[in-house]
Amino acid sequence: MKDEAPAPRHAEGPTLESLAPSQELVSRLHFDTREGRIWLNDQRMVLLHNSALGVFRQELIETLGAEKARGLLTRMGYNCGAHDADLAHRFQGADEADQAVFIGPQLHMLEGVARVEAVHLELDVETGQFLGEFNWHGSAEAEAHIRLYGVGADVACWQQVGYASGFVSRFMGRPVVFREVQCCAQGAPHCVIVGKPAEAWDDAADELRTLRADALTSGVSLPHAAGPKALLGTAEVVGVSAGFNAVCHMVRRAAQTQSTVLFLGESGVGKEVLAQALHRISPRAQGPFVAINCAAIPEELIESELFGVDKGGFTGAQNSRPGRFERAHGGTLFLDEIGILGWTAQGKLLRALQQREVERIGGSQAVKVDVRVVAATNLNLKREVEAGRFREDLYFRLNVLPVRVPPLRERREDIPVFMNHFLRKFTQREGRRVTGFTARAIDAMMAYDWPGNIRELENLVERGVVLASDDGAIDIGHLFLGDERLDAEWLGLRNDGALRNHLPGGPDLARAAQAQSLGERVQALLSGHPGQAALPLDQLEAELVRSALTATAGNQSAAARLLGISRAQLIYRLKRLAV
Repeated sequence: MKDEAPAPRHAEGPTLESLAPSQELVSRLHFDTREGRIWLNDQRMVLLHNSALGVFRQELIETLGAEKARGLLTRMGYNCGAHDADLAHRFQGADEADQAVFIGPQLHMLEGVARVEAVHLELDVETGQFLGEFNWHGSAEAEAHIRLYGVGADVACWQQVGYASGFVSRFMGRPVVFREVQCCAQGAPHCVIVGKPAEAWDDAADELRTLRADALTSGVSLPHAAGPKALLGTAEVVGVSAGFNAVCHMVRRAAQTQSTVLFLGESGVGKEVLAQALHRISPRAQGPFVAINCAAIPEELIESELFGVDKGGFTGAQNSRPGRFERAHGGTLFLDEIGILGWTAQGKLLRALQQREVERIGGSQAVKVDVRVVAATNLNLKREVEAGRFREDLYFRLNVLPVRVPPLRERREDIPVFMNHFLRKFTQREGRRVTGFTARAIDAMMAYDWPGNIRELENLVERGVVLASDDGAIDIGHLFLGDERLDAEWLGLRNDGALRNHLPGGPDLARAAQAQSLGERVQALLSGHPGQAALPLDQLEAELVRSALTATAGNQSAAARLLGISRAQLIYRLKRLAV
């Protein structure tokens, strides 16, 4: 019998007290006064004057204009939200998606952004259904805007709307766009935001445009592209991360020049797609784009492929034919895997770049070419030069405008966008009715290191679409079937025996305490250290009471709540223990 799809979860807004940061969340905030550092779990934080953020906002608006400033601040917020979403997975109570989503507003409040009230929430991760409405009271961003510009006609919480989009998109495994429908900067009593998947909005083009690099690098993405993606030549690359936007900015700047561009990065990060984008937005867009993979052609044939051959130039050359340089005349020549090129071909390539002319094999005269060369490699060319495998003079000739394309593990904010993009691509191509991804599948894909980068992610989503049931969601068992390796610590068991997910992370301030069970820590206290007596119960109780009072600045009611007892019980212990 076919299983019925689970009904979407409906969570009406909890009380304001329940959205206040939990003690578990507050305990992750640590002030290291000796080192001058503030930590929220393993993320370093800073305290800033809200007036300084207002001045920064004003500088952006006055320098770039309101639209570009909005795009930059929204992307900045999206990045923060995506990082906080990963942090939320490590907290207790984050096992249910709806409860995990509420950690975002709690972090908003803990970070001093606003007081958040959940009005309505309904979500179903497996079908991608999401509808959320939240109120913001006392928005710091709106306050800074009003201080400088006064009350106006437009909404102003750009960065925080981006935060909400980034946070929820991480949990849903697809782009979720929040829109501010009411703002204090318009004179409203409080701000209101509403979030839905990008495709659920009738017209989310404005919000999606701010998440793309177009706001600063107009042209890399086609203006009609739907969703946070760039249509680059014959292929598509999507992204909203800071790393993706920085690369697009470099491509936009380089495209208007004639300089040689060298794309650096691991295999599968989209270097050829970016090279196509550079050509498409350059003055050479009407000319040909000719690509050659230097690693796919035998060394004895690479020279004839690049420079051409005259009839009789070598045995079997019965006809003359132009090489890639001549075929790319007036356009762009893309040399992929340039680090694999043989030593002799490197010398001839250097001459072609310097003289802007090539000589066919077996030919007797040079042929002038007007070509813009773009190269790419996943090797460290400087190390190849030091090892004697790559010509130093050619390296310096190619390394005019280097563009490093970050691997997918360094731009995890883009993973949900890629997942949604490839899911739609393959369900349409295969005619499948796959609804989305399960929460465990989303967590696994966010935790995976992606050694094959975007190409590997595309393959896994295609595999999931093929293996998932009709009208069902892609689960972790549909994805990781080959030699992909997930961190063994990512999956664990809860006390009830159910699977619990843990995302890998850096140093966790609470990890040492979490590594032991409560029983193990009590046993350690009772056993004491070699040569020392065990800690007496009354001393342990007194220290707990003192620590609770210190943590709450002497507030007895707050200390009692922290200890899980009544105020009267706390006072009794204070007298009995003489604290």
